[in-house]
Amino acid sequence: DSMVKLVRFISNQLQTIAEANEVEVEQASIFHGGTKPTISVEWYMERIFQYAKCSPSCYVVSYIYLDRFSKRQRSVPIDSFSVHRLLLAAVLVSAKFMDDV
Repeated sequence: DSMVKLVRFISNQLQTIAEANEVEVEQASIFHGGTKPTISVEWYMERIFQYAKCSPSCYVVSYIYLDRFSKRQRSVPIDSFSVHRLLLAAVLVSAKFMDDV
């Protein structure tokens, strides 16, 4: 299924980014949790896909939002302490923009 491939691709990209930024964290941002979530980014995104019922374009736009955010807000890196929260926020904003009627 193409949606499963899309979700897997985006979650793998985000996981790679989170792991690469792991060493850069100097101070926590508002998006940082106290501990790393035990759920993987892929499983988390699959659950969002299963229950949120967003359009495929919503997930693409959420990834674009996260990419732009990470380039403009270097003080808030996407790492394993923040990736889940930032992903949910990006999906929420993109769903409001793409899917709300």
